[in-house]
Amino acid sequence: RGRRAIITEDFERECHGRGVLPDSPGILAWMSVPLNVGADTIGAVSLGSRDPSVIYSSDQANLLQAIADLVAGAIVKARLLEESEKRARQLATLNEVTRSLTSMLELQPLLNRILQSAVEILDCEAGSLLLIDDGTGEAVFAVALGPVGTELVGKRLPPGVGLVGKVVKSKQALIQNAVQQSTDWFDTDQQTGYTTRDLLVVPMVVKDRVTGVLEVLNKRDGSPFAWEDLELLSAFAGQAAVAIENARLYTLTDQALAARVEELSVMQRVDRDLNASLDLERVLHITLEWSLSRSKADAGLAGLLDQAGLQVVAAQGYSPELVTSGNSHLMLEIPALEEAIRSGQLQSYLLADAHSQAIVPIRRESQLIGIILLESKSGSGFPEELLAFLARLSDHAAIAISNAQLYAAVQSANLAKSQFVSSAAHELKNPLTSIKGYSDLLVSGAVGAVNEGQARFLATVRSNADRMGTLVSDLQDISRIEAGQLHLQYSEVSFKDAVDEVVRTLRKQIEEKLQTLVVEVPASLPLVWYDNTRLVQILTNLVSNAHKYTPSGGQIAIQAECVSNRWDAEGATQVVHAWVKDSGIGISPEDRLRLFEQFFRSEDPRVREVTGTGLGLSVTKNLVEMQGGRIWFESELNQGTTFHFTIPAVTNS
Repeated sequence: RGRRAIITEDFERECHGRGVLPDSPGILAWMSVPLNVGADTIGAVSLGSRDPSVIYSSDQANLLQAIADLVAGAIVKARLLEESEKRARQLATLNEVTRSLTSMLELQPLLNRILQSAVEILDCEAGSLLLIDDGTGEAVFAVALGPVGTELVGKRLPPGVGLVGKVVKSKQALIQNAVQQSTDWFDTDQQTGYTTRDLLVVPMVVKDRVTGVLEVLNKRDGSPFAWEDLELLSAFAGQAAVAIENARLYTLTDQALAARVEELSVMQRVDRDLNASLDLERVLHITLEWSLSRSKADAGLAGLLDQAGLQVVAAQGYSPELVTSGNSHLMLEIPALEEAIRSGQLQSYLLADAHSQAIVPIRRESQLIGIILLESKSGSGFPEELLAFLARLSDHAAIAISNAQLYAAVQSANLAKSQFVSSAAHELKNPLTSIKGYSDLLVSGAVGAVNEGQARFLATVRSNADRMGTLVSDLQDISRIEAGQLHLQYSEVSFKDAVDEVVRTLRKQIEEKLQTLVVEVPASLPLVWYDNTRLVQILTNLVSNAHKYTPSGGQIAIQAECVSNRWDAEGATQVVHAWVKDSGIGISPEDRLRLFEQFFRSEDPRVREVTGTGLGLSVTKNLVEMQGGRIWFESELNQGTTFHFTIPAVTNS
């Protein structure tokens, strides 16, 4: 108590003088030093002797004090370690229990688990979990553990009464050690015969609303509740409150949720079926089949509005004489249909012996585009939840119908465009042939001498005719590709021979522009499986582009190698990787995304100076990919461009 050493030669006299009974008879010399830790004394170390010749000195007391200081430090460290290990065990248990709570959705087993875990985590003798009755505000014992737990279950505490009422009102946890001395203690011990010594009460709060209270009683080791216990149980109670609320909601909405999940699952299958088809008739058949399946109706039809009335596209359950799918019209004017939709009934039944009828509109935005008509021989009608499902089904059907109609319109437009392009190209080809033939005849002097000026004019005519011929050829290729009518003549082709043919054709143009042409094609390259004419066309397009967009004095390179196909996992194992590189004007970043589009030409003035149609690269890309290859490019503005493409190689396999 004095935090000082005591030394005496007569232990019993010292004890009597201090009002303490001696606990070791016969002790004569005795000394004791405190175990001090900071400002606190946590114990003492004492030595005593029955030998009359022994007398303890102050030096010995100082030595014992030094030893006691070391012992005190070791005790504190041991206590801290024990407390840390205990807290770690509690937190591990808390985490494990919290994880298990999230998987429990049955309320009563969940409540039992929560209380049992709370009692175990803090090693208490007893505990209880109370739920707040929303109607009365009373706290009801839902679960109780301990010697008299069963006696408490079902009992009610009035709102605002006792420590539980105080916690509910304040939404704050509290510790009440020596609870019998508290004026707030609502003494249930009188009813149960159990003695509550210490109490820790924690609210369970969800969205700022107290839904229950968790309380634990009397630690088994007899120690009082501490602030750390309150923090631990509060954290657990927060998770427990959420789990209880989830279980409550699950219990209340189980059937509705199951029905909604089932509907979503069905709607997912409906969407999968609808989105799998872009055929308008198929879309309406699918819509009707799902409507009949879900409604159990005896007959139904689905149709679209046109100028003549309602065109029946799909029908089931009716006699063939009444409706013939795809070409029958129900003679209903739009106002009559709108009125039928508002009332849910046509003026008469289409199915004999029908007693129930439902009309579900199919609308695109606010416009009525069709209906689903269902009829049943049952007189029970169609329930509201079914009509709500059918309304959602019709919304999904409207999107699919719109997609199918748009697809049909696009296909029709593409067909018309392809037919026009094919026809125009065909009509242009014959006059061009005549123009080329007669200009060549004139240049040759077969019909008379041609002076220098006339020769220049004829050269211009021939050049423009050649350019027009290229355009016509590209248009024909595009038309055939889009129509799926481009026929390829595959054979084993020498890539090097194709390169040599292109070089012979374009060398004069390249030399006239003082450009350097480098060809590095190994003679050991394997043959490729390709259409030779199209291979020459691809190379001609790429080399011609390099020539046109590379200034005078620039360089063009044609190179190739045989390598494993790392560009297409599903393509040929071995490919010839070829590339055409130039030192030209390059391609701007904004133009790179559109380079392979039909009719695309850059706004760069240097590009516009060169004649072109914007079709060559589009045709080239299609030709490469149609024959199992890939094409791509690398470019830096003002530095040049490299076009790469791959060609399936002929291998032993």
